[in-house]
Amino acid sequence: MLSFSRWRLYLDLIRWNRPAGWLLLLWPTLSALWLAADGFPGWHLLAVFVGGTVLMRSAGCCVNDVADREFDRHVARTAQRPVTTGALPVKEALALGGLLAFGAFLLVLTTNPPTIWLSVPALAIAIAYPFAKRVLAMPQAVLGVAFSFGIPMAFSAVLGANDWRPAAVADAVPWAAWGLLLANLFWVLAYDTEYAMVDREDDLKIGIKTSAITLGRFDVAGVMVFYALFLLGWGALGLGFFGLGRGFGAALAVAAGQVLWHGRLIAERSREGCFRAFRLNHWVGATLFAGVLIDLWR
Repeated sequence: MLSFSRWRLYLDLIRWNRPAGWLLLLWPTLSALWLAADGFPGWHLLAVFVGGTVLMRSAGCCVNDVADREFDRHVARTAQRPVTTGALPVKEALALGGLLAFGAFLLVLTTNPPTIWLSVPALAIAIAYPFAKRVLAMPQAVLGVAFSFGIPMAFSAVLGANDWRPAAVADAVPWAAWGLLLANLFWVLAYDTEYAMVDREDDLKIGIKTSAITLGRFDVAGVMVFYALFLLGWGALGLGFFGLGRGFGAALAVAAGQVLWHGRLIAERSREGCFRAFRLNHWVGATLFAGVLIDLWR
């Protein structure tokens, strides 16, 4: 039997005490579920996507901490992570990550073939992200795809047929769902650039590539442009293609107000302000989901 101290290490590894990470994945996924179902999607799909989101984000933390363990020891904010300090062996962290990912896959198996097909690239992108920061100038774009892939999977789970042909994926996921993924990618670019601004000095020393470093003195402007593209994309598709109404329009206005506040928080580029803006981002997603929920209430 595992000791209490071991359980604490596992919980630290998957960031259990910091739910903002999985909430950032959850809100756009839930919005997509409701949009695909034109209302409540049913308890089964709700459980699958809430559980799958938590499990996959936790698995991603395991892979990320193993991949970044040599870098993290040079960054004050991450130096005490269990894998970085050696408190958890690499093999044990990877085994836990694999177990969590397998649990998420078991949930996907209860949906339909197109969704199962989509889970394969979703997993591949999640594994690839920690290594992207070594080669790409803006690795946050890879994270954006990984954190947004629940959107097409939600549509597929609702609209997909019992058809194993790969072409069935295209039939299950409308173009607007991919549009939501693209718009959501800009939200991830915005909040993860804020996150990268916190560690910019440390990342420059150890040679990691981030959007905050790439944007340089245009980092704050870049974040605000990313936010604007996110809200414009979700607004155009929500109000236009999906026919949402005043509830979603009001939610967009409230989300825009939050974004402007975040702009003030990061304007001075202080670590505290940038980290606070990042941590509060899940409320932007929650606001948009509330707008979807109001307009599709039956």
